Amino acid sequence: MDKLTIRDVDVAGRRVFLRVDFNVPLEDGKITDDSRIRAALPTIRHLLSHGAKVILASHLGRPNGKVHDGLRLRPAAERLTQLIGKNVAVTGDALGVGTVDAIKRLRPGELILLENLRFHAEEEKNDPAFAAQLASYADIYVNDAFGTAHRAHASTVGIAKLLPAYAGFLMEQEIAQLSNLLESPARPFAAIVGGAKVSGKLNVLDNLMSKVDVVVLGGGMANTFLLAQGKSIGKSLAEHDMVDEAVRVLESAEAHGVHVILPVDVIVAKEVTRGTEYKTLLADKIPASWHIVDVGAATLELMEDALRDAMTVFWNGPLGVFEIPSFAHGTKAIARFLAQRCDDGATVVVGGGDSVAAIQQQGLASRFTHISTGGGASLEFLEGRELPGVAVLPDRGAA
Repeated sequence: MDKLTIRDVDVAGRRVFLRVDFNVPLEDGKITDDSRIRAALPTIRHLLSHGAKVILASHLGRPNGKVHDGLRLRPAAERLTQLIGKNVAVTGDALGVGTVDAIKRLRPGELILLENLRFHAEEEKNDPAFAAQLASYADIYVNDAFGTAHRAHASTVGIAKLLPAYAGFLMEQEIAQLSNLLESPARPFAAIVGGAKVSGKLNVLDNLMSKVDVVVLGGGMANTFLLAQGKSIGKSLAEHDMVDEAVRVLESAEAHGVHVILPVDVIVAKEVTRGTEYKTLLADKIPASWHIVDVGAATLELMEDALRDAMTVFWNGPLGVFEIPSFAHGTKAIARFLAQRCDDGATVVVGGGDSVAAIQQQGLASRFTHISTGGGASLEFLEGRELPGVAVLPDRGAA
């Protein structure tokens, strides 16, 4: 998949509509993780240094087409101002006379950020008139928001059909890294799939079974697989209606010669809360009133043994109830182990969510090959699905 990128266009003096993903987590109006803003910096800096007039656009949260003061983009603009050393003003609205005037006043090497696109219901509806209004601001469209590429919205698909369209550096990197997993991974190739639910990861598991050599299963979804093996899991989180699908996945793995690692021992807790009583038990028979909350030491050893020779690893989802520190040990230990595998020459791609949090909390991010900014988008890509925001960008060499 070879898309035209911003290297392929002269942006000097031209207005560039740059779709970024500034959908950052906020607490009391403060950004708690600015990695998505940092990920867009190479593209922003390239456009500014080459004399573009940059109109940044993003969504934040789910305001459902209504103005929501707690979801304004001012905190993102302030953080970006600090990072690039240039003032980043935010418009009062994505539309309107004031916005048009502000864009007209932009000079080469300057930028402005439109207010939250999702304050307008037309954004998520991919409304043609809304897309046309956005397109009227610019001469060129650039998409650097891989995290929204699985959504056919006005700012990801509609506008890209109205202007010459290009991929930003982050979009290019995401496509290249994830394509490599599907098309030409160095072997052995392992996937670590965790998180709460099998249902959200089923299509990824199906698609990867014909491509990987090892699958490591953890988190709440592993409990459904333990049920599929006839084991009792007490009060643990599981999807009882997905047990037949879990059986089918295990049969598919066997048919493809894929080595599957499931927990053999687990941390169990009286309650899924901080400060509760917990202990380690074998994973084959959990007492009725206990909850599985993390993997045990023997399971971690089994997982690390299975991953020790892997030359390519894809990881998505925690191995336990990561948000409670006592039950984050397994997830953090795998993060440290994978960082070491990267140091030893393996390719490790991490697909969003709590897996990323485990890496960042331990200061390991710089050691990983690639950390995707798009949890849902990266999963859909690895399901083999076409992402609307990627498909609409022209291929290099296309007529």
